[in-house]
Amino acid sequence: MPRAPRSTGPDDPARRVGRLRLVAQRLVGGGWREPVQPVDVIRHLLAAQAQDYPGAKWSIGLRAPGLTDADVEQAIADATIVRSWPMRGTLHFTAAEDLPWLVALLGARQIATGGTRRAALGLDDATIDRAHALAHRHLEGRRALTREALLASLRDGGVGTDGQRGYHLLVHLAQAGRLCFGPMRGKEQTFVLLGEWIARPRRLERDEALAELARRYFEGHGPATPADLAGWSNLPAADLRAAIALARPHLVERVLEGTTYLLGRDAEDRLAAVERGAAGSLLLLPGFDEYLLGYRQRGAVLDPRHAEAICPGGNGVFQPTVVSDGQVVGTWRRTAAGRGRAREAVI
Repeated sequence: MPRAPRSTGPDDPARRVGRLRLVAQRLVGGGWREPVQPVDVIRHLLAAQAQDYPGAKWSIGLRAPGLTDADVEQAIADATIVRSWPMRGTLHFTAAEDLPWLVALLGARQIATGGTRRAALGLDDATIDRAHALAHRHLEGRRALTREALLASLRDGGVGTDGQRGYHLLVHLAQAGRLCFGPMRGKEQTFVLLGEWIARPRRLERDEALAELARRYFEGHGPATPADLAGWSNLPAADLRAAIALARPHLVERVLEGTTYLLGRDAEDRLAAVERGAAGSLLLLPGFDEYLLGYRQRGAVLDPRHAEAICPGGNGVFQPTVVSDGQVVGTWRRTAAGRGRAREAVI
């Protein structure tokens, strides 16, 4: 059923939030040093949701026109960007050098959250240690195995992977910093040892990591609120306060419609340089793009009356969106048309 976009004037604060986010996320205005590479996009965002693999690659390309699908695949094969579960139990792309410190900062909380489910599946510490030893044996030497091949190696070593045991073992080992996704093998993704795959990891002390997390989140996503950062990173309250305090010298604060936002120091200047382009922008975003998924509070760019159309039934599956002047105005889908493919927007 057609849905009308929110009625907002050109100077409405919500439109300003949306335009600033478009610029911060590099969806308009560019701002790259040429030649831009996929890792530049991901490094700028710090992490980008990637459970929908084709959509995640598209999200990268939208932020750096000229990049191709082959460019993104090559960046994965070259281990400049990697895919894993660095936060919230959700798959993300990160720059390779950032994944180890993100896992070190956020992994323990994810592992603790999954404890009840692992116990229900009978995955005790001894089983997990055995799975780790087997995975290391079969992957060492920069070898890569598909998921099914890796799970088969665990079963052959006496570790059951029936039901959801295999999935939860792999997620746990990734959250513990043991594994990450490697290069594609045909249409199948592979797993590799994180410590071997990432040649030059960054090592940050805890306060450095907290500051880096908050600074880069707000620079790549702002305007955003502390609640947005909390939802994005799943940092506990004390760590959240510390992270924002440490990052604040690099950020500016703005109040719009009674909401206090944090953003990068150059964000408003960058918007001023491309305001007309931002106002006239029309984008087709994939379903799990950071433009929506990067925030807990989405009302500034998505009229709450239409949230059901974007995530039907609140089931966690986000539809591809049409974004006009920073506002979500509809959904779209891809349909077959003869020998090619046609995109169809549903407003």
